[in-house]
Amino acid sequence: MAFTAGDIVRVKYNSGKYIGEVLEDRGERYLVKVHAVVKHPMQGDLHNPGETEGVFFHERKALAHYEKINVVKSAAEAFHEELPDYRTSLQNAIDTLKEQLSKKDTEFNKASLKQVEYLEQNDYTKSYYH
Repeated sequence: MAFTAGDIVRVKYNSGKYIGEVLEDRGERYLVKVHAVVKHPMQGDLHNPGETEGVFFHERKALAHYEKINVVKSAAEAFHEELPDYRTSLQNAIDTLKEQLSKKDTEFNKASLKQVEYLEQNDYTKSYYH
């Protein structure tokens, strides 16, 4: 399905999922402005998922409200529901990720949970919750 400027889409970007507005068709990609977070990005090394030893454990923040991203067209799908509030969607995505990480007691999940809680208390609180 082809989208045009103004269409609202759900997109996958890196390890997160977002809802945004198509701003421009750029051939192989769409320029999309982020309006909400569906799934918070996973933490750690995406090339070595579940690993904490011998890898760089990356901090992965959710994309910011109104951040613009270039998304491959195949990663976009139509979104027809009411557009969620960014802050609420971010908090819901964080809560879902924390719940998933809390289900299994592994070193990776502990490290990921610690990183997500750090982001929530430091970066997100300063940027979005005040």
